[in-house]
Amino acid sequence: MKCRRCKAQAQVALPSHHTGFCAPCFETYFLRQVERGIHEHRQFTREDSVLLAVSGGKDSLGLLLALKELGFKVTALHIDLAIPVSSESARSTVEAYCAAHGVELRVIETARDGLAIPDVKARVKRPICSVCGKIKRHWFNRYAYEQGFDVLATGHNLDDEVARLFANTLRWDQAYLAGQGPVNEASGRFVRKVKPLCRLTEYETAVWCFLKGIEHVLAPCPYSGGASFTGHKRLLADLEERSPGMKMQFYEHFLRSGRPAFKAQAQDAPPLNACTGCGYPTSQDVCGVCRIRERLEA
Repeated sequence: MKCRRCKAQAQVALPSHHTGFCAPCFETYFLRQVERGIHEHRQFTREDSVLLAVSGGKDSLGLLLALKELGFKVTALHIDLAIPVSSESARSTVEAYCAAHGVELRVIETARDGLAIPDVKARVKRPICSVCGKIKRHWFNRYAYEQGFDVLATGHNLDDEVARLFANTLRWDQAYLAGQGPVNEASGRFVRKVKPLCRLTEYETAVWCFLKGIEHVLAPCPYSGGASFTGHKRLLADLEERSPGMKMQFYEHFLRSGRPAFKAQAQDAPPLNACTGCGYPTSQDVCGVCRIRERLEA
Protein backbone atom coordinates (compact mmCIF):
# COMPACT_ATOMS: atom_id res chain seq x y z
CA MET A 1 0.00 0.00 0.00
CA LYS A 2 1.21 3.49 -0.87
CA CYS A 3 0.93 6.54 1.38
CA ARG A 4 -2.15 8.53 0.43
CA ARG A 5 -0.30 11.87 0.56
CA CYS A 6 3.25 11.33 -0.65
CA LYS A 7 2.98 7.90 -2.35
CA ALA A 8 5.86 6.44 -0.33
CA GLN A 9 5.46 3.04 1.31
CA ALA A 10 2.59 3.23 3.82
CA GLN A 11 3.41 2.29 7.42
CA VAL A 12 0.00 2.87 9.01
CA ALA A 13 -3.10 1.25 7.48
CA LEU A 14 -6.49 2.83 8.15
CA PRO A 15 -9.19 0.45 6.85
CA SER A 16 -12.01 2.75 7.99
CA HIS A 17 -10.72 5.37 5.53
CA HIS A 18 -9.67 2.78 2.90
CA THR A 19 -6.19 4.26 2.95
CA GLY A 20 -2.80 4.37 4.67
CA PHE A 21 0.03 6.76 5.47
CA CYS A 22 3.76 6.80 5.98
CA ALA A 23 4.83 7.90 9.47
CA PRO A 24 5.37 11.65 8.75
CA CYS A 25 2.15 11.92 6.75
CA PHE A 26 0.20 10.11 9.47
CA GLU A 27 1.33 12.76 11.96
CA THR A 28 0.00 15.45 9.61
CA TYR A 29 -3.25 13.50 9.18
CA PHE A 30 -3.66 13.17 12.97
CA LEU A 31 -3.21 16.89 13.61
CA ARG A 32 -5.62 17.75 10.79
CA GLN A 33 -8.26 15.43 12.23
CA VAL A 34 -7.93 17.05 15.66
CA GLU A 35 -8.16 20.50 14.10
CA ARG A 36 -11.10 19.45 11.93
CA GLY A 37 -13.03 18.16 14.94
CA ILE A 38 -12.39 21.41 16.82
CA HIS A 39 -13.39 23.55 13.82
CA GLU A 40 -16.44 21.59 12.60
CA HIS A 41 -18.01 21.45 16.05
CA ARG A 42 -16.89 24.98 17.02
CA GLN A 43 -15.28 23.68 20.18
CA PHE A 44 -12.87 26.55 20.88
CA THR A 45 -10.47 29.00 19.28
CA ARG A 46 -6.85 29.94 19.83
CA GLU A 47 -8.06 32.83 21.94
CA ASP A 48 -9.73 30.53 24.48
CA SER A 49 -8.05 29.19 27.61
CA VAL A 50 -8.37 25.39 27.55
CA LEU A 51 -8.16 23.17 30.62
CA LEU A 52 -7.35 19.61 29.55
CA ALA A 53 -8.11 16.70 31.89
CA VAL A 54 -4.97 14.55 31.80
CA SER A 55 -5.00 11.08 33.32
CA GLY A 56 -1.59 9.85 32.18
CA GLY A 57 -3.03 7.58 29.49
CA LYS A 58 -2.25 7.77 25.80
CA ASP A 59 -5.35 9.71 24.77
CA SER A 60 -5.01 12.66 27.13
CA LEU A 61 -1.22 12.95 26.77
CA GLY A 62 -1.46 12.53 23.00
CA LEU A 63 -4.12 15.24 22.84
CA LEU A 64 -2.02 17.52 25.04
CA LEU A 65 0.87 17.36 22.56
CA ALA A 66 -1.46 17.82 19.58
CA LEU A 67 -3.04 20.94 21.06
CA LYS A 68 0.39 22.39 21.82
CA GLU A 69 1.62 21.71 18.29
CA LEU A 70 -1.53 23.32 16.89
CA GLY A 71 -0.90 26.45 18.93
CA PHE A 72 -3.76 26.36 21.43
CA LYS A 73 -3.49 27.76 24.97
CA VAL A 74 -3.74 24.65 27.12
CA THR A 75 -3.26 23.90 30.81
CA ALA A 76 -3.23 20.34 32.15
CA LEU A 77 -5.33 19.19 35.11
CA HIS A 78 -4.61 15.86 36.80
CA ILE A 79 -6.73 14.30 39.53
CA ASP A 80 -4.85 12.13 42.01
CA LEU A 81 -7.35 9.48 43.11
CA ALA A 82 -5.12 8.03 45.88
CA ILE A 83 -5.29 4.50 44.47
CA PRO A 84 -2.18 2.67 45.74
CA VAL A 85 0.57 2.30 43.13
CA SER A 86 -1.75 3.18 40.22
CA SER A 87 -2.26 6.84 41.16
CA GLU A 88 1.41 7.32 42.03
CA SER A 89 2.44 6.00 38.61
CA ALA A 90 -0.12 8.10 36.76
CA ARG A 91 0.78 11.31 38.60
CA SER A 92 4.53 10.89 38.13
CA THR A 93 4.00 10.19 34.41
CA VAL A 94 1.92 13.36 33.96
CA GLU A 95 4.32 15.47 36.02
CA ALA A 96 7.33 14.27 34.03
CA TYR A 97 5.59 14.83 30.69
CA CYS A 98 4.39 18.34 31.51
CA ALA A 99 7.80 19.34 32.88
CA ALA A 100 9.54 18.04 29.74
CA HIS A 101 7.16 19.91 27.41
CA GLY A 102 6.76 23.14 29.34
CA VAL A 103 3.05 22.63 30.07
CA GLU A 104 1.49 24.18 33.16
CA LEU A 105 0.07 21.43 35.37
CA ARG A 106 -2.54 21.69 38.12
CA VAL A 107 -3.22 18.73 40.44
CA ILE A 108 -6.25 17.96 42.60
CA GLU A 109 -5.92 15.33 45.34
CA THR A 110 -9.30 13.75 46.10
CA ALA A 111 -7.99 12.53 49.47
CA ARG A 112 -7.76 16.18 50.61
CA ASP A 113 -11.49 16.44 49.94
CA GLY A 114 -12.21 13.26 51.89
CA LEU A 115 -12.82 11.27 48.72
CA ALA A 116 -9.86 8.92 48.33
CA ILE A 117 -11.13 6.27 45.92
CA PRO A 118 -10.08 3.24 48.05
CA ASP A 119 -12.20 4.65 50.90
CA VAL A 120 -15.09 5.31 48.52
CA LYS A 121 -14.86 1.75 47.19
CA ALA A 122 -14.97 0.32 50.70
CA ARG A 123 -18.02 2.34 51.81
CA VAL A 124 -20.18 2.84 48.71
CA LYS A 125 -21.94 -0.31 47.48
CA ARG A 126 -22.10 0.68 43.81
CA PRO A 127 -19.85 -0.06 40.82
CA ILE A 128 -16.73 1.92 41.62
CA CYS A 129 -16.10 3.02 38.02
CA SER A 130 -19.36 4.98 37.87
CA VAL A 131 -18.75 6.56 41.28
CA CYS A 132 -15.15 7.46 40.41
CA GLY A 133 -16.31 8.95 37.12
CA LYS A 134 -18.88 11.08 38.94
CA ILE A 135 -16.22 12.43 41.30
CA LYS A 136 -13.79 13.22 38.48
CA ARG A 137 -16.43 14.95 36.36
CA HIS A 138 -17.44 17.05 39.35
CA TRP A 139 -13.88 18.24 39.98
CA PHE A 140 -13.02 18.77 36.31
CA ASN A 141 -16.01 21.08 35.91
CA ARG A 142 -15.67 22.73 39.30
CA TYR A 143 -11.99 23.55 38.84
CA ALA A 144 -12.50 24.85 35.30
CA TYR A 145 -15.39 27.05 36.45
CA GLU A 146 -13.74 28.40 39.59
CA GLN A 147 -10.43 29.09 37.83
CA GLY A 148 -12.09 30.90 34.94
CA PHE A 149 -11.17 28.63 32.03
CA ASP A 150 -13.19 29.06 28.83
CA VAL A 151 -13.25 25.36 27.95
CA LEU A 152 -12.80 21.97 29.60
CA ALA A 153 -11.39 19.36 27.20
CA THR A 154 -11.11 15.60 27.66
CA GLY A 155 -9.27 12.92 25.72
CA HIS A 156 -12.33 10.83 24.82
CA ASN A 157 -11.78 9.32 21.37
CA LEU A 158 -14.21 7.95 18.79
CA ASP A 159 -14.17 4.47 20.37
CA ASP A 160 -15.09 5.96 23.76
CA GLU A 161 -17.90 8.01 22.26
CA VAL A 162 -19.36 5.14 20.26
CA ALA A 163 -19.21 2.72 23.23
CA ARG A 164 -20.97 5.28 25.40
CA LEU A 165 -23.56 5.94 22.70
CA PHE A 166 -24.15 2.19 22.33
CA ALA A 167 -24.64 1.76 26.10
CA ASN A 168 -27.01 4.73 26.34
CA THR A 169 -28.99 3.46 23.36
CA LEU A 170 -29.35 0.00 24.90
CA ARG A 171 -30.97 1.70 27.92
CA TRP A 172 -32.69 4.40 25.84
CA ASP A 173 -31.33 6.82 28.41
CA GLN A 174 -32.84 10.00 26.99
CA ALA A 175 -31.08 12.40 29.35
CA TYR A 176 -27.62 11.05 28.51
CA LEU A 177 -28.41 10.79 24.80
CA ALA A 178 -29.50 14.43 24.79
CA GLY A 179 -26.18 15.46 26.32
CA GLN A 180 -23.80 13.25 24.36
CA GLY A 181 -21.62 14.78 21.69
CA PRO A 182 -18.31 16.52 21.03
CA VAL A 183 -19.55 19.77 22.62
CA ASN A 184 -21.70 20.55 25.64
CA GLU A 185 -22.30 24.27 25.89
CA ALA A 186 -21.71 26.27 29.06
CA SER A 187 -24.75 26.78 31.27
CA GLY A 188 -24.76 28.31 34.74
CA ARG A 189 -21.97 26.63 36.68
CA PHE A 190 -21.36 24.12 33.90
CA VAL A 191 -18.42 25.14 31.71
CA ARG A 192 -18.23 24.29 28.02
CA LYS A 193 -17.00 20.68 27.62
CA VAL A 194 -15.36 19.46 24.43
CA LYS A 195 -13.81 16.29 22.97
CA PRO A 196 -11.22 17.18 20.30
CA LEU A 197 -10.40 13.48 19.58
CA CYS A 198 -13.97 12.72 18.50
CA ARG A 199 -12.84 11.92 14.93
CA LEU A 200 -9.93 9.66 15.92
CA THR A 201 -9.95 6.06 17.09
CA GLU A 202 -8.04 4.58 19.99
CA TYR A 203 -5.74 2.87 17.50
CA GLU A 204 -4.95 6.14 15.74
CA THR A 205 -4.15 7.83 19.04
CA ALA A 206 -1.90 4.92 20.02
CA VAL A 207 -0.01 5.22 16.74
CA TRP A 208 0.38 8.99 17.26
CA CYS A 209 1.83 8.41 20.74
CA PHE A 210 4.20 5.73 19.44
CA LEU A 211 5.49 7.91 16.61
CA LYS A 212 5.92 10.92 18.92
CA GLY A 213 7.64 8.87 21.64
CA ILE A 214 5.04 9.70 24.29
CA GLU A 215 5.55 7.60 27.42
CA HIS A 216 2.17 6.98 28.99
CA VAL A 217 0.60 4.76 31.63
CA LEU A 218 0.06 1.27 30.23
CA ALA A 219 -1.45 -0.61 33.17
CA PRO A 220 -5.25 -0.37 33.51
CA CYS A 221 -6.82 0.88 36.72
CA PRO A 222 -6.79 -2.02 39.24
CA TYR A 223 -10.46 -1.33 39.99
CA SER A 224 -11.69 -1.46 36.38
CA GLY A 225 -12.06 -5.23 35.99
CA GLY A 226 -15.47 -6.32 34.68
CA ALA A 227 -16.56 -2.87 33.52
CA SER A 228 -19.32 -3.18 30.89
CA PHE A 229 -17.72 -0.35 28.91
CA THR A 230 -14.80 -2.62 28.02
CA GLY A 231 -17.14 -5.31 26.73
CA HIS A 232 -19.00 -2.83 24.56
CA LYS A 233 -15.72 -1.69 23.04
CA ARG A 234 -14.79 -5.27 22.13
CA LEU A 235 -18.16 -5.85 20.49
CA LEU A 236 -17.94 -2.63 18.48
CA ALA A 237 -14.34 -3.41 17.47
CA ASP A 238 -15.57 -6.69 16.00
CA LEU A 239 -18.29 -4.88 14.06
CA GLU A 240 -15.74 -2.34 12.82
CA GLU A 241 -13.47 -5.12 11.57
CA ARG A 242 -16.36 -6.60 9.58
CA SER A 243 -17.60 -3.20 8.34
CA PRO A 244 -14.79 -0.61 8.33
CA GLY A 245 -16.09 2.90 8.97
CA MET A 246 -19.13 1.70 10.94
CA LYS A 247 -18.16 3.56 14.12
CA MET A 248 -17.86 6.93 12.44
CA GLN A 249 -21.13 6.42 10.56
CA PHE A 250 -22.98 5.43 13.74
CA TYR A 251 -21.66 8.48 15.59
CA GLU A 252 -22.14 11.03 12.82
CA HIS A 253 -25.68 9.85 12.05
CA PHE A 254 -26.54 10.18 15.74
CA LEU A 255 -25.16 13.73 15.86
CA ARG A 256 -27.14 14.72 12.78
CA SER A 257 -30.44 12.95 13.44
CA GLY A 258 -30.60 11.49 16.94
CA ARG A 259 -29.14 14.08 19.27
CA PRO A 260 -31.34 17.00 18.10
CA ALA A 261 -34.48 14.94 18.82
CA PHE A 262 -33.31 13.98 22.31
CA LYS A 263 -32.22 17.56 23.05
CA ALA A 264 -35.67 18.83 22.07
CA GLN A 265 -37.25 16.47 24.60
CA ALA A 266 -34.70 17.45 27.26
CA GLN A 267 -35.85 21.08 27.06
CA ASP A 268 -39.02 20.06 28.87
CA ALA A 269 -37.06 18.62 31.82
CA PRO A 270 -37.35 20.47 35.15
CA PRO A 271 -34.52 22.91 35.93
CA LEU A 272 -31.60 21.79 38.05
CA ASN A 273 -31.14 22.88 41.65
CA ALA A 274 -28.05 24.27 43.35
CA CYS A 275 -26.61 21.60 45.66
CA THR A 276 -26.99 22.63 49.30
CA GLY A 277 -23.49 21.32 49.95
CA CYS A 278 -21.27 22.60 47.13
CA GLY A 279 -23.61 24.86 45.15
CA TYR A 280 -23.15 23.02 41.86
CA PRO A 281 -26.11 21.91 39.70
CA THR A 282 -28.02 18.77 40.64
CA SER A 283 -31.45 17.26 40.07
CA GLN A 284 -31.82 16.73 43.83
CA ASP A 285 -31.22 18.85 46.91
CA VAL A 286 -27.74 17.36 47.44
CA CYS A 287 -25.52 16.32 44.54
CA GLY A 288 -24.12 12.81 44.16
CA VAL A 289 -20.59 13.78 45.17
CA CYS A 290 -21.70 15.52 48.36
CA ARG A 291 -23.85 12.48 49.24
CA ILE A 292 -20.79 10.24 48.81
CA ARG A 293 -18.76 12.56 51.07
CA GLU A 294 -21.50 12.49 53.69
CA ARG A 295 -21.51 8.70 53.67
CA LEU A 296 -17.76 8.58 54.21
CA GLU A 297 -17.98 11.09 57.07
CA ALA A 298 -20.81 9.23 58.82
